[in-house]
Amino acid sequence: MKILIVNTSELSGGAALAASRLKDALNKQGEKAMMLVRDKQSDDPTVVGIGGGLGSSLRFLWERVRILLSLRFNRSHLFDLDTGYCGFDITRLKEFRDADVVHLHWVNQGMLSLSGLRRILESGKPVVWTMHDAWPSTAICHLTLGCHRYQSGCQRCKYLPGGGSTNDLSASIWKRKQSILKGKSLTFVACSRWLAAEAGRSKLLKGQHITAIPNPIDTHLFRPGDKDEARKRLGLPADKRLILFAAQRATNSYKGMDYLQAACNKLTAAHPELAADTAVVVMGGHAEEITAGMGLEAYPLGYVSDRQKLCDAYNAADVFVLPSLSENLPNTIMEAMACGMACVGFNVGGIPEMIDHRRTGYVAAYKSSEDLAAGLHWVLCEADSDALGKAARAKAARQYSEQTVAMSYIDVYEQALAMKHYKL
Repeated sequence: MKILIVNTSELSGGAALAASRLKDALNKQGEKAMMLVRDKQSDDPTVVGIGGGLGSSLRFLWERVRILLSLRFNRSHLFDLDTGYCGFDITRLKEFRDADVVHLHWVNQGMLSLSGLRRILESGKPVVWTMHDAWPSTAICHLTLGCHRYQSGCQRCKYLPGGGSTNDLSASIWKRKQSILKGKSLTFVACSRWLAAEAGRSKLLKGQHITAIPNPIDTHLFRPGDKDEARKRLGLPADKRLILFAAQRATNSYKGMDYLQAACNKLTAAHPELAADTAVVVMGGHAEEITAGMGLEAYPLGYVSDRQKLCDAYNAADVFVLPSLSENLPNTIMEAMACGMACVGFNVGGIPEMIDHRRTGYVAAYKSSEDLAAGLHWVLCEADSDALGKAARAKAARQYSEQTVAMSYIDVYEQALAMKHYKL
């Protein structure tokens, strides 16, 4: 079976990593998977780049300008929204023509336009769309953050100035998406059961097939390793408890750094003895900007793309924490679990599907820095860390391994092909 995986980037961002890992996992199972991206970042022959040059930059800039105009030049939500105004027509490419199944992932910021999506659906090829966030089920937003208008029809968007209107940008994009999907049959795959349930409530996706399959991870690469050697390679102290936080951009407010800082301060206030022998490791872009105010010594690692260094970071730590305010199925928690790491996170999105409370980590009450601090203390000072780590590793190997996830997707592809042939 020939599968064409479509994503904006090859390696940058969680969706890109998930799509790339799935491509590799499918090929290991004997399928013929290719990846089509705007931004090719390696010499992998199974990845085809169609971006680059002035045209690609103009597509990206033109869409941002149109969004900025709708925001009345307020940049605070400039990258929280996407409209699908600009993109490539991939139906003209040989890779598209050769594919048996077209598998969309995160296709925003100039990769696919809504017009391009319409052409893909009208081609007659089976289409699978993995939802890495809510955008396929809403008009313009990636994170709904408690808004439920997508359940009846987007308008009066909370992201727009003054709360939008009945004829705002979200309303117009909603109508376009609705017209494109009308009469078309797709398979939507959410990375978590939580997002699958949310997508099922969207009026936009009414009648579409929606299922949940987690992202894959190479559990042979991400595995438990020697803690002392990992710390030595990263230049981290050997005599401290280490709390690891990781995000593509550490300053992203949705990743909850403010709550982590508050939790660390509450932790040292309640347990002053921890201040001397506990530290925080921050991995991600702009990490050095947020290490102050932790109440604990902090070590910024910056953005890490090298896979061995990623594994070292997880193996060097004693607990992984991700206090995100909105999450689907974060790769970072999956990677930490595969390395035998207990995890702490808020009870939001797909996180409680990953962390089994007090069995593989600690699920803290949403937006509670007090409970986040309690969870960190429980993992570091009260729980059986070896038992937690072994349980986390076992769950990652059982549910997130490349083979398990690849076989689930192969079933989805075969069902999509069978349905297409049945209609013919």
